[in-house]
Amino acid sequence: MTPIRILVVDDSIVVRKLLSETLSGDPALEVVATASDGRIALAKIPMLKPDLTTLDIEMPVMNGLETLVELRKLYPKLPVIMFSTLTEHGAAATLDALSLGASDYATKPSNSCSPAAAIERIRIELIPRIKALCGLSVPLKLLPLPGCPAVKARVRTNPQIKIVAIGTSTGGPNALAEVLPRIPNDFPVPIVVVQHMPPIFTRLLAERLASRSAIPVEEGRAGVVLSPGHAWIAPGNFHMKVIGAGAGWSLDVNQGPPENSCRPAVDVLFRSVAAAYGANVLGVVMTGMGADGVLGAQDIRNAGGDVIIQDEASSVVWGMPGSVHASGLSDAAYPVGHLAAEITRRVLQSRVPRAQSDVKNHATVGPHAK
Repeated sequence: MTPIRILVVDDSIVVRKLLSETLSGDPALEVVATASDGRIALAKIPMLKPDLTTLDIEMPVMNGLETLVELRKLYPKLPVIMFSTLTEHGAAATLDALSLGASDYATKPSNSCSPAAAIERIRIELIPRIKALCGLSVPLKLLPLPGCPAVKARVRTNPQIKIVAIGTSTGGPNALAEVLPRIPNDFPVPIVVVQHMPPIFTRLLAERLASRSAIPVEEGRAGVVLSPGHAWIAPGNFHMKVIGAGAGWSLDVNQGPPENSCRPAVDVLFRSVAAAYGANVLGVVMTGMGADGVLGAQDIRNAGGDVIIQDEASSVVWGMPGSVHASGLSDAAYPVGHLAAEITRRVLQSRVPRAQSDVKNHATVGPHAK
């Protein structure tokens, strides 16, 4: 198998050496060159034809964002992973980069990390992203799903949807920017979201989405009472759950053990909404690597709720939604640009009295009808 060819772009010689040695230590990867700024990188790409580029944000001559803009004009499909600092400035710049077309990001090890810890951080956080973006993820039909028993047959009663739960990862910030701003301001149920991101990033993401959306979007906090037409995003490094019953549903956040190597984890959120709301849940699994959300989707389905997914063509990585599909847990798949309308349609239709709903369904059967 031909290894994935990588161009490393970073102004720090220490970081270039660390990345080169660590990435090339994996037999599936090969660092074919490095560059100390964006101008040099752009000159090397046509000669080297890398499969993927890692790109620092803070660089002299031409910084990461400037480089990304030019790179996307010339190479719109070349995967780019931003390598950013875990700071307010680094998080803001990373979100800018994602909106400009970066494929994903990884955070740099802190200066206090030992060399061994820095290497391990790169192996855990960066290498899986490179492989996923270059198509080396585990085939969906071979994904091990421990603890995932056969899906129960459901008796479809078309229950009223009382909450929407969304899970996403790689490509998620841009996907959420396609979905949440298109939710109407009179949306009648709350929305809870897990986006795999570290602290600081999730708060800034919520603020950006709020500035573009008709509904309020906030980072989740313990004790917040859920209300209709409001979205909450799980805070980085904390699981988020829905607890309570009846009119008293609220959020809980905790630092329990990671699940699927993630905190926050989609499975934790989905499991909690299934327990709190039973059949009155619409789960949505969007772009992301890995299989987080599969067990939670099964909980939602087994409680009588529905699960829809983002389709493969519009996903940056079809790991999470693809795993749900491969496990037989998806009710339907939609392009990201159609998800907001479909979520809204399902929620509103579930609130129409059954006789009226049957008439409406008969009159509006289309390509996405269930």
